[in-house]
Amino acid sequence: MQVLEADIEATRVALLSSPFISDLCVCVCYRFSPLHHAALNGNLELISLLLESQAAVDIRDQKGMRPLHYAAWQGKAEPMKMLLKSGSSVNGQSDEGQIPLHLSAQHGHYDVSEMLLQHQSNPCIVDNAGKTPLDLACEFGRVGVVQLLLSSNMCAALLEPKKGDTTDPNGTSPLHLAAKNGHIDIIRLLIQAGIDINRQTKAGTALHEAALCGKTEAVRLLLESGINATVRNTYSQTALDIVYQFTATQASKEIKQLLRDASAALQVRALKDYCNNYDLTSLNIKAGDVITVNARILFFKKYKFFTGLLE
Repeated sequence: MQVLEADIEATRVALLSSPFISDLCVCVCYRFSPLHHAALNGNLELISLLLESQAAVDIRDQKGMRPLHYAAWQGKAEPMKMLLKSGSSVNGQSDEGQIPLHLSAQHGHYDVSEMLLQHQSNPCIVDNAGKTPLDLACEFGRVGVVQLLLSSNMCAALLEPKKGDTTDPNGTSPLHLAAKNGHIDIIRLLIQAGIDINRQTKAGTALHEAALCGKTEAVRLLLESGINATVRNTYSQTALDIVYQFTATQASKEIKQLLRDASAALQVRALKDYCNNYDLTSLNIKAGDVITVNARILFFKKYKFFTGLLE
């Protein structure tokens, strides 16, 4: 069926009086229906006309995509409103397991993502690649959408540390994806939201990903935020091991130094209070405080102590 945009009113009359009105529910080209075309192009008049003519709002194309998927992909708010008002499923999955929120999040469409969440779209749904809408927003650097999703109570479960096995079976996490792509602002948002910074996949922590991909500032931020630089992945490699084995860029030189320095650091807990009343610039410590010290310096001081050289 060919729908002519030039004369909407004439088309409306023709459609409503046509004995072939059921054809509107048929995907004609590559299983692509007229409503798919209208949603993809954001043509409000055609969408209204087709819905008025009883077109199936959740008809699927050859990839299992509904018209709502295409409206979300294009970031078109008004077509979204019309389709949602007509009862389109916000959590209907394509053949790739994606809901419309996956597409709007990946492409950074804030208003459309917000609208989908308001209509009870589930941000925890995982696609066939094991990724949630939050994963995709983090991977592609969509800061605004990440903030939006993190404000959703439903996303809180995606940030919590897993009980028992600490290795993520999906092979990814929002922090890993942000670190791998060097999205500093998103890494900060995730850490502020309380994500488990030492969460592991088979490849290791987010530090492994950032180091391997040469994301120097991401490595620096993760280390400053307290990530454990000594964690080993499934192949018994630390982040430093991976950099030595697989990279030889200028960025990797700086990353190696950052990781060497971090690997030499130890965190110790004070057993009792300490205060130097004679030096106001000295460090005051309370029992239970966690202190980061350089292991190489600590070892040297212990050696001096045991040989009677420390005063």
